[in-house]
Amino acid sequence: MCTATGGFLQLSALCFWIIAIANSQGKLATYTQTPPPSSTPPSVARQADRTSSAPGNGTDQLYPFFDYYVPRNITTTIGQSAFLHCRTENLNDKSVSWMRKRDLHILTAGVLTYTSDQRFQVIHPDNSDNWTLLIKFAQPRDAGIYECQVNTEPKMSLAFQLNVVEMRARICGPPELYVKEDSEVNMRCELSQGPHDLGTIFWYLGNVPVYTDQASLQSIRQPRVSVHTEWVDGLKSTLHIARAKLADSGNYTCMPTFGQSATINVHVVNGEHPAAMQHGNRSAVSGQMTVHVLALFSLVIMLSNPVLFGH
Repeated sequence: MCTATGGFLQLSALCFWIIAIANSQGKLATYTQTPPPSSTPPSVARQADRTSSAPGNGTDQLYPFFDYYVPRNITTTIGQSAFLHCRTENLNDKSVSWMRKRDLHILTAGVLTYTSDQRFQVIHPDNSDNWTLLIKFAQPRDAGIYECQVNTEPKMSLAFQLNVVEMRARICGPPELYVKEDSEVNMRCELSQGPHDLGTIFWYLGNVPVYTDQASLQSIRQPRVSVHTEWVDGLKSTLHIARAKLADSGNYTCMPTFGQSATINVHVVNGEHPAAMQHGNRSAVSGQMTVHVLALFSLVIMLSNPVLFGH
């Protein structure tokens, strides 16, 4: 306090020098790292970390620090590889390890793996600051929090969230498609969810692959059957049949490289409109059922009341 006596100030100064001497011997030195403010430019934040001096040491000493500007919310799909990139600098004699948060299992330490699950490994090129945790063939059970740790005192850690999703293809429209013979057919398959390469889409009629009609292309004619795939806001593939034939009927499947497939059942009919055919069949069946029900009802009445019918 400003009202303290001179003797008290001298005692405070003496305590300060005692603490400074203790720190210079490393007995009270501690170090923690906090993320830089979001408004601080990355270059300024990193430079501030590099010039951090050791507490209680008269000379500047570089301390380990994390790069907080790497992606830490990672999404992958079932069956694909997940990469969790941890970047550390100024490690000196410290080491980096990866831990799975849900069971506190140490997965890697340095470049060594400490799990029997061979899908896990660390990628660390020589003379690199990157310590990447690789999870091959990701499964839903792999989702959760993983920590990149440095064995300082106290320990430094940086959390990463891994999301594992299932991609599923979707064919636009109803699952049943009725078309007339010689008419045009378009089937569109979409795959919109995915964190990275979506691969491509293959079409099958039953178990037979469907490709663009190469014979039509070579003769410079519009192909009767063609497949067009594009990567715009996701993966989209269109199967086009210019003039449908009865043989084109069947189950069509669009199968993505990654993800679940989708199917559609196509009926190519000759003659009457399929909707009218369906309504006609339902009307005929309904009429036949009505006749049978009335006959059965009359028979029951006759048997239960023979007097009414003169028996």
